[in-house]
Amino acid sequence: MNKRRPYVRSMDGWWRKNPFFVEYMIHEGTALFVAAYAGILLNGLLHLSRGEAAWNAWLDGLKNPWYVAFHMLALVAIGYHTYTWFKIMPRTMPPVIVGGKRLADGAITGGGLAVAAAASLALLAAVWGMAR
Repeated sequence: MNKRRPYVRSMDGWWRKNPFFVEYMIHEGTALFVAAYAGILLNGLLHLSRGEAAWNAWLDGLKNPWYVAFHMLALVAIGYHTYTWFKIMPRTMPPVIVGGKRLADGAITGGGLAVAAAASLALLAAVWGMAR
């Protein structure tokens, strides 16, 4: 009887062979920073619910240089995540037809980034105004 071994495809480093997959994996990796930052904000909300002393202790903890460095790294990672999110948007959404022509990919990506920037600035202005 002929005993043949089944073909087993190696999964070792499959994503490193194609630049598209490398970018995709980096995009997915930056989502971990989004999740970690959400966890930090939820922790702050929990401390806020415990009273002023707990809230102030949490705020003082955020002044730690390690937290400041994490926030800077998270800002870069979340910025890249946002950029790649809008970059893949034209590939994942149905075609947008304006004036009988398909809207260019750059217009969709640029529009999404512009709206995200405007919303971020509006939120920053609202928080700045409330803090004064």
